[in-house]
Amino acid sequence: MAGKILVLGASGNVGQPLVQALLAKGEAVKAASRSGKAIAGAEGVTFDYADPATFEAAFAGVDRVFVMSPAGYVNVRDLLLPVVEAAVARKVKIVLQSVFGVDADDSIPYRQMEIVLEKSGVPYVILRPNWFADNFHGYWKAGIDHGAIAVPAGNGKSSFIDVRDIADSAAAALTTSRFDGKAFNLTGPEAVGYGEAAALLSRVLGKPVAYQAIDDAAFVSLLTGAGVPADYANFLAAIFHPVREGWTSPVSEGVETLTGHKPRSLETYAQDNRAVLAA
Repeated sequence: MAGKILVLGASGNVGQPLVQALLAKGEAVKAASRSGKAIAGAEGVTFDYADPATFEAAFAGVDRVFVMSPAGYVNVRDLLLPVVEAAVARKVKIVLQSVFGVDADDSIPYRQMEIVLEKSGVPYVILRPNWFADNFHGYWKAGIDHGAIAVPAGNGKSSFIDVRDIADSAAAALTTSRFDGKAFNLTGPEAVGYGEAAALLSRVLGKPVAYQAIDDAAFVSLLTGAGVPADYANFLAAIFHPVREGWTSPVSEGVETLTGHKPRSLETYAQDNRAVLAA
């Protein structure tokens, strides 16, 4: 009998739909979070990346794990390495949520984690999602409320991905060995600029939403003013550089390869999340 699947970040924006997708496939799931609360019928288990004492109970009875970094961390390698090492020591299959484009440079912390997996000797799948569509009701929600999305994206476009498609892709990777040893870029079906995204949101919400292309310094100031720590604000500004350069515009077939369905469009995301975007 197959063991359980441990989902890290189970209370997060990818974790919640992933837990539901795995339960729908009939899998036994351990939902890991700081609170340890049960989620959607999955067994809850307390887990803290910074506290290896929580690892033993979390990994008990597990043969597959979904690993991702919680938002707000710059030093992902330091955060994730002990967790990945714990999984490797127990010969647990690892599905890692990495980031679109990190394969361009081995010095990027996420790429360093991928290399650890590639050399680990355990089954693994690497998922590299592009910018989340769901950032519009997360990071950029306050701006939308005030009628303007202010980010340093220039005229760059991104093939935004719906977190439900990341979750579906992860569920596929966790429940078959067909994709083991491979890395997949996960994108939406088309590249969209922030000006186009603002126009789309205006239509869906029935109120004006504009795009303001600001510079990095103004962006960092905006974020720190909203309580985001300075190092993370600077990190977020830095990752807009690839957007301006056009590096986040490619569209991949990763979601369809993994799940058998085409990825959701930004329009579908906006319609389905209209209530939370308008709230």
